[in-house]
Amino acid sequence: MSDNTNYPAQLNIKYNDSSNRVTVFFRLLLVIPAALIIALLSGFLVEGNNSNALQVGGGFLFLPIMLMIVVRGKYPKWWFDWVCELSKLSYRILAYSMLLTDKYPSVDEEQDIELVLKYPDVKKELNRYLPLIKWLLAAPHFLILIVIYAAIFVLSPVIWLTVLIMGKMPETLFNFLVGFLRYNFRVSAYAILLITDKYPPFNGKP
Repeated sequence: MSDNTNYPAQLNIKYNDSSNRVTVFFRLLLVIPAALIIALLSGFLVEGNNSNALQVGGGFLFLPIMLMIVVRGKYPKWWFDWVCELSKLSYRILAYSMLLTDKYPSVDEEQDIELVLKYPDVKKELNRYLPLIKWLLAAPHFLILIVIYAAIFVLSPVIWLTVLIMGKMPETLFNFLVGFLRYNFRVSAYAILLITDKYPPFNGKP
């Protein structure tokens, strides 16, 4: 079983006990410019209301990293730094769009979102050829993520209305959504960003 606290990908979001009802009401419109920025940086365009489109681009990042590790046995620090900053921006936008924060996503400040990726020692910590099958090993995680994403999408009007009426995100719901994003981030770190060979836990606990 994986040790969550030592997993090389960590995500935490600060809980705020009040939300701005005006920005909550117009949130889908307000997030469009930020969503376009991350879409262009990630190498693909946002389609409809698909929250997956706000994540770090899959193949756009996975293929170059896989080739660098398999062919050269390297994970260049400059590439890792870029991936890390792109991930931070991506999750700031996700958190804002999911009503977990009222702070408009900054392009360079962490704000209420703390995201940590550990730079890997490729020769000591990574199996050079494991990236070729990580997508297959992570298949159970991908299936779970798809189901949860679908459930959140279906319930998103209810979540939006709840926050609008109460003037805040209920803490229990907040913790569930943050846990889901944390789980999603760890799976991405393993199967897409390829920064670790440590299999991600099947939960979103800190």
